[in-house]
Amino acid sequence: MSDLNLTELDPVAAPVVALMEQRPVSGPRGESPLHHAGLSELAKKGPTQGGVHLQELKLLGHLVLRGSTANADFTGAVRTALGVELPGPLQSVEAGDASLRWISPDEWLLILPGDEAFAVENQLRELMRGHFAIVNVSGGQTLLTLSGRDAVKVLQKSIGYDVHERNFPVGKVVATTFAKTQAVIRRTGADSWDLVVRRSFADYVWLWLQDASAEFGLVVRG
Repeated sequence: MSDLNLTELDPVAAPVVALMEQRPVSGPRGESPLHHAGLSELAKKGPTQGGVHLQELKLLGHLVLRGSTANADFTGAVRTALGVELPGPLQSVEAGDASLRWISPDEWLLILPGDEAFAVENQLRELMRGHFAIVNVSGGQTLLTLSGRDAVKVLQKSIGYDVHERNFPVGKVVATTFAKTQAVIRRTGADSWDLVVRRSFADYVWLWLQDASAEFGLVVRG
């Protein structure tokens, strides 16, 4: 875990934490939650035309940030490290290759390239003061992109939330039920969406999306 509190010798001083580099240069090779599905092979052999396009953006860094917007050191650290302000309720912002999603009144999900997560977490910890938490959950989640002219119809099959553009504009984020599991869903374009799902349910979501997309034609991207 990346948020393990080992000691706190001085109640005023910042706690000592153990941070783990989850994408080391050497050692065991990381595998995405859907590595067994062979999406890259399916992308090469499968259809190239269809109403729904699916891709796993694998092995990204996922950091959960928790703190109060009233804490200037918390909000300022995000501004300094990422160059953006914390998004408000149900909103998201992008900062280069990174994106920051509002999850709850005191919680945000930062998604960024996997090889940058360790350095960014360290930088945020150096800048933040007061009551806050940063947890690296990269190994427990994955991100799927759903796009195409019929992507919204697949979502309408899968969730109870209203995804019409007047209620769900580009940039909006909701954490909601997805079939019999949960997902953090963000609209990234007129016909494109991000789905953050738990590792333990990734296979279930993949199988569900195959079935839900069958009538529209599913194109898998590697």
